[in-house]
Amino acid sequence: MKRLIVTADDFGAAREVNEAVEAAHRAGILTATSLMVAAAAAPDAIARARRLHSLRVGLHIVLLEGRPVLPAAALPHLTDGAGMFRANPAALGTVIAASRAARRELAAEITAQFAAFADSGLTLDHCNAHLHFHLHPLIAAAIAAIGPRFGLRAVRLPLEPAAVLRKVAGATFDPRAVLTLPFALLLRGRLAAAGLAAADAVFGLRWSGQMTRARLAGLIRHLPDGLSEIYLHPATGAYPGCARGYRYREELAALMAPEVIAAARDAAVRLGGYADFVSGSTAASAPSAAAHGGEAPHGA
Repeated sequence: MKRLIVTADDFGAAREVNEAVEAAHRAGILTATSLMVAAAAAPDAIARARRLHSLRVGLHIVLLEGRPVLPAAALPHLTDGAGMFRANPAALGTVIAASRAARRELAAEITAQFAAFADSGLTLDHCNAHLHFHLHPLIAAAIAAIGPRFGLRAVRLPLEPAAVLRKVAGATFDPRAVLTLPFALLLRGRLAAAGLAAADAVFGLRWSGQMTRARLAGLIRHLPDGLSEIYLHPATGAYPGCARGYRYREELAALMAPEVIAAARDAAVRLGGYADFVSGSTAASAPSAAAHGGEAPHGA
């Protein structure tokens, strides 16, 4: 059986993102999304998620290029003069590794983000980090220690099988995959040791912001056996702080494209969120409508 989670990141970043998430869940194959709890449009995102009962929602932990939940004054090692998280991952990662005070601030902020998600009243489906900063071993350790206190059972593991990409588009060598592979393997071991689940394969790294309908349909047709996650960044248009070069509208269109929906309707594919596939999850007994042609994806 091929089990598939289709996730939209950056939920709450802007109304344009929230509108796209709702549209792609109601009329496309989107089954899950990851919420930025301190982002400008987070209240709007939470209100939409409460209406979309079959949408699985996780926490998108932001430690780079965003606003913290805690006051910036409480996070002097993590934030800049404008009260925002630093934008350079290498520099911030070095500070976290070198400073115990920075690690205490890190733990406090991660705890605050999980608590803010809990305050939303939404059921926690999973977590991941903005720009996959949870590949940093100390950030991964903090998430593994803190998350389960808030019901965390699954974390995104950014391991993307190159063989599948080649089947879809003859993808060329990507040096980023080589650079991140050792950290992803360390993360896999840490998650397993903490009893946290992860997908067997994750797609979206190589084509981040460039997930066309042909690529998305091709990935679904060539899914490996087991649990896979495909993540995208849909939006109805550009918004303040959006990434340069990302094809937001195209990714939204891909999620609702007829050939993509047809590929996802294959009898060998089951759609859902982590909660639908992770043993022991509090939501595992209530599969999403997306998996059965209900409110969203196929029955819209």
